Amino acid sequence: MSLAGVVRKDLLDVRRSNLLRGIGLLYLAFTVLFFWGTGSTGNPDMYISLWSMIAIAVLLVPLIALVAAYLSIAGERQSGNLKFLLSYPNSRRDIVVGKLIARSVVVGGAIAFAYVVGLALALYYYPEVVVGDFVAFVGLTLLYTFDYVSIAVGLSAATSTRSRAMGGAIGAWFFLNVFWNAFPINPNTIIEFVAGELGTSVSQNAKDLVWSLSPTGAYMNSMQLVFPDSVARQTGQNQWLDPNAPFYLEGWFMLVILAAWLVVPPLLGYWRFQRADLG
Repeated sequence: MSLAGVVRKDLLDVRRSNLLRGIGLLYLAFTVLFFWGTGSTGNPDMYISLWSMIAIAVLLVPLIALVAAYLSIAGERQSGNLKFLLSYPNSRRDIVVGKLIARSVVVGGAIAFAYVVGLALALYYYPEVVVGDFVAFVGLTLLYTFDYVSIAVGLSAATSTRSRAMGGAIGAWFFLNVFWNAFPINPNTIIEFVAGELGTSVSQNAKDLVWSLSPTGAYMNSMQLVFPDSVARQTGQNQWLDPNAPFYLEGWFMLVILAAWLVVPPLLGYWRFQRADLG
């Protein structure tokens, strides 16, 4: 068995997950209902509809990705199957990379299929569809999806039991989605408090950067690469229109942040996994 063998075996294993299938179908249902509902009434606008779809992505994508991947390695380790995989000519790197590829393919495929159906409905119902921007939106959403798969695989590689992997997945979801972006006490309020205690202040650009350092913040701000200025004004994203905005708030830099979340968690998980005693 090689890296390709690990990917092939894991694809077969993860496809049997009824929970993952159910959540994926839920995302498909939301997408179909949304594009059918908005498209069959009034005069729908593709960009406004896509902006509304961001809320569904932020709500469901992290859950789908974390559920799909948090037991990818820790589950095999606790059950003893990991020793079986390593008895073949597989390295621990093959295991981490293979799991990451397989889970990304499954979750990304489910998300992409939902948007293919959504695009078909949009082309049928909407008076105008800019296919290139629609595809770009889906591409950014898939990158956001792969980030959370990477986080889950990294956590799974770094933990030794199912309970710890589950705790890590729940903690990651709460910290990166709820605490960072929606909780009354968040990194920005903490920074503002510390700055106030030190007799200084924090600029709005710095606070916007802190917010964008989370996968969700970077994903939402990366949408300035897709949406026209008129939609930015309509949705209140006026900071996208600032010609003097620093480079670290521009759309291309959001891609750098998303790429970092794609690479760093698996590397840290592999570093821990490489040094772990599997008994």
